[in-house]
Amino acid sequence: MTVATWTVAEAKARLSEVIERAQSGGPQTITKNGRTAVVVVDAEEWERKTKRTGNLAEFFAASPLRQSGLKIKRSKDRPRKVVL
Repeated sequence: MTVATWTVAEAKARLSEVIERAQSGGPQTITKNGRTAVVVVDAEEWERKTKRTGNLAEFFAASPLRQSGLKIKRSKDRPRKVVL
């Protein structure tokens, strides 16, 4: 995996090369004013890393706290009256 760092000017001038390297060699970092601005990654890698698996119910069902016996006590008090 060849992770390269490019300035914005270099990336603009050699955009095709930046894309090719991201597809074949790994993420490519682009800097602006000496600071990391963006990282260009292959679309397949992006999809793989951002794909959501499961839903909230499955997440809670798989929680290690599910069988812990943890109980939440809720207050039975009524809300206080507010005069407007």
